[in-house]
Amino acid sequence: MKISKPTLLLDLEKCKNNIKRMAKKAKKNDLIFRPHFKTHQSIEIGEIFKEFGVDKITVSSVEMAQYFAEAGWDDITIAFPFNPLEISEIEKLSDKIDLNILISSLESAEKLIKLTSKTLNYFIEIDAGYHRSGILADDIIQIEKTVQLLSKHNFKGFLTHSGNTYQAKSIDEILIIHQQTTSIMKDLKSRFIMQFPKIISSVGDTPSCTLAENFEYLDEIRPGNFVFFDLMQYHLGVCDLTDIAVCVACPVVDINRERNQIIIYGGGVHLSKEFLMQNGKRNFGQIVMLNKTGWQKSTKISLLISLSQEHGIIQASEELLNKISIGDIIGIIPIHSCMTANLLRKYKTFNNRYLYHL
Repeated sequence: MKISKPTLLLDLEKCKNNIKRMAKKAKKNDLIFRPHFKTHQSIEIGEIFKEFGVDKITVSSVEMAQYFAEAGWDDITIAFPFNPLEISEIEKLSDKIDLNILISSLESAEKLIKLTSKTLNYFIEIDAGYHRSGILADDIIQIEKTVQLLSKHNFKGFLTHSGNTYQAKSIDEILIIHQQTTSIMKDLKSRFIMQFPKIISSVGDTPSCTLAENFEYLDEIRPGNFVFFDLMQYHLGVCDLTDIAVCVACPVVDINRERNQIIIYGGGVHLSKEFLMQNGKRNFGQIVMLNKTGWQKSTKISLLISLSQEHGIIQASEELLNKISIGDIIGIIPIHSCMTANLLRKYKTFNNRYLYHL
């Protein structure tokens, strides 16, 4: 496999297995499986989901919705607060497919009413504890006013993202967050189900969707990161290292043997600058050794301790230093696969195929 610059490698078999497991879980729990495509943003990877009966997807932008609509997906939720500056694009797309938008406040609903006379499908975004966007779950008055104001539009239900699971310190904490979110969504749906019998409750973070077994009172899951997983999910206890389906191949451009450091062509513009604390130091990615069919972890710990724009610095074990020469290729499992995929824009498989990103 010829590689001369930072390249995002994809293990298609691991990717497919990850999709299969989540699809099986959704089916077992009688859930709508609407995976979030913002992680991979690939038409080819999207086709794998169809093998498991997926016909509804989630995206994070109007542009992404247009991209996948052109590829044949016709039931799409934009899980990002309604952007009034894109109303014309939203109207055009809603004429072609079943498009759901996200209303995250009463003010947002008021803006929508002023801008369009079309009937649109919408979810109300609920803040169930993450505190990023959405109406607080206990602000029933604002929720009721939003529904009343949008009476000419099609209310699909309540949607939330428990992003706070990514800050959890244990699996138990992730499951507690999931239980709290489930309770909130159950109560909200019960308040409105008589008036709107078809509404659903939709949740969508990878940690809880992967680890939880009880989805009673929920109707839809929208995980995204599970398709690849990453080092953050591994350290949260969500996946095994062997489940991670992507790795960045980086050329070794220099070695400082006095400092036990390896300099790679692979920096923040390739991996992002997200990090985990390990052994009291920042770690920007897991070092792995590449082979013809994948990668494997070194037995001794080496840390990617620093990233600048194009440079990466590995604080290397003696074992790694003895194996590596300038001109070799080394693998880095990313902290956050979504960010890394977005930066590198395409995938190289181990049978030398390229799959392209939006």
